[in-house]
Amino acid sequence: MFYVYVLRSKVDGNFYIGQSADLKKRLLEHNTAQVPSTKRRIPLELVYYEACTHRSDALHREKYLKSTYGHRYLQNRLKYGLLPA
Repeated sequence: MFYVYVLRSKVDGNFYIGQSADLKKRLLEHNTAQVPSTKRRIPLELVYYEACTHRSDALHREKYLKSTYGHRYLQNRLKYGLLPA
């Protein structure tokens, strides 16, 4: 399985979208500052993920979620789950 995931920084509230074959390992890498693009934004929380059977599908979905339409999709999909407590 391949996963497309969305992380939210607890520092600045911004999102990071990526894909990986091992979601748990990748999340650990993000939160231990092993990923250059997110190391200054830790801690990060997993707020959304999707599973795909093929890597090409995951890459296509990642590209879509990074687009304007993908951002709108995520805003609608996550609008209640991301409200402050």
